[in-house]
Amino acid sequence: MARLVVDPAFVAGALDRRMFGSFVEHMGRCVYTGIYEPGHPSADAEGFRQDVLELVRELGVTAVRYPGGNFVSNYDWEDGVGPKDQRPRRLDLAWRAIEPNQFGTDEFVAWSRKADVEPIWAVNLGTRGIKEAVELLQYCNRPAGTELSDRRVANGNEAPYGIKVWCLGNEMDGPWQIGHKTAEEYARLAEETANAMRRVEPGLELVACGSSNAAMPTFGEWERVVLERTYDLVDHISLHAYYEPKNGDQASFLAASEEMDRMITAVAATADHVKALRRSDKQLTLSFDEWNVWYQQDFPGELGLDIREVSPLIEDTYTVDDAVVVGSLLITLLRHADRVKIACLAQLVNVIGPIRTEPGGPAWRQTIFHPFALTAKYAGPTVLQTAVTGGPDVDTAAFGRIPALWSTATYDESTGEVAIFVVNRSETDKVDLEIPLARGLRLVEHLALYDDDRTAVNTATEPDRVVPRAVDGTQVVDGNCTTTLPPASWHLLRIKV
Repeated sequence: MARLVVDPAFVAGALDRRMFGSFVEHMGRCVYTGIYEPGHPSADAEGFRQDVLELVRELGVTAVRYPGGNFVSNYDWEDGVGPKDQRPRRLDLAWRAIEPNQFGTDEFVAWSRKADVEPIWAVNLGTRGIKEAVELLQYCNRPAGTELSDRRVANGNEAPYGIKVWCLGNEMDGPWQIGHKTAEEYARLAEETANAMRRVEPGLELVACGSSNAAMPTFGEWERVVLERTYDLVDHISLHAYYEPKNGDQASFLAASEEMDRMITAVAATADHVKALRRSDKQLTLSFDEWNVWYQQDFPGELGLDIREVSPLIEDTYTVDDAVVVGSLLITLLRHADRVKIACLAQLVNVIGPIRTEPGGPAWRQTIFHPFALTAKYAGPTVLQTAVTGGPDVDTAAFGRIPALWSTATYDESTGEVAIFVVNRSETDKVDLEIPLARGLRLVEHLALYDDDRTAVNTATEPDRVVPRAVDGTQVVDGNCTTTLPPASWHLLRIKV
């Protein structure tokens, strides 16, 4: 029998609620017929789909990064403000689509307030630079009295938006990015942009672009070069990663949390190396502002797309296994709560999203919606270290021999509740688990996501085919909580005084 030990005295870090962020990009149907669809039966006066807003609130999203993504590197923010009938239609080079610009800065701020999420903004450092970033910041955050802030007021928004977190470009290491740069080129531009933005508003949180993924040939070196120029000017460095089964290797896919864990450790170590070189007392933190399961082998690449009006793009339909992997990635982020302060599930709606919609029709929860929503709802403010002993191992082609169980826990001192999150990453073996409890603790509930058909999905016609279920048989006897974890399963156990 495996044994999982957790104690409120062993703290991993404080949880920043922005860990439960998401991402909205002008890509496919994320915006148009996703969060914004004038004329939809549920749309409000501003064109925002209320059925989607309700699901966003249920999902527990706390912050949303906007407007990209690759889209931002060729985006002129001025096109998306002002009277809608005067906004230009533009060719978006990132996704080779016609952008109607009916949804822009002001609309996103209005939507984010209705969704009760913090907006996180990315600036275009691909085709534009310092001047445009500073002007957008002034438009958004300065009080009336200058030309740019007065333009916002004229557009119907007197009060400044107060946007706190700004991303200095997006994936600038990637040759697919419009305006792609070398590490030295980007570092210099990010340094100067950060310096200029801080002259407008010193208290901003700024995110420097890290590597687009850990397989990039410049991974590690990119972070070093960028941070040696920007360390004193930025607060976070970004990480991006997407996971999928490769060559039918489902065992390694279920263990994708190993890859995320190693990437976080490597980037934090690189940041600390620069900290040591600079003799700095400042600890840089991480923004994992794009992560998810994405079946990239099904994506033809940007040049494989015909120029077209807004239409479906990478609308992956998620399985039970995908949901288990997303749950294990959330566990990984929580385990690094001391360094990861922002994380954004990419994207929010339709485009590899936890929420799917039909134009003019319903919205529903994908399988990956559920572990995210439950983690966001029940994770307490203090993340705890957990120790698992006696459990089985799993052999994987990608990561070697790893423990089947992957876990974390949180503690809420105000309520006395401990939330334990655990995944069984074995495809074949159930695991009997014992959790010793302190005196006076009881099991509140045990919810799990798994299915005998691991390929099962949710659809518009069967939106609740895959949902979390209460686990029968979990019990507390003589201070020990015992349960059985089926193969390829995600679990939440709530324990309370």
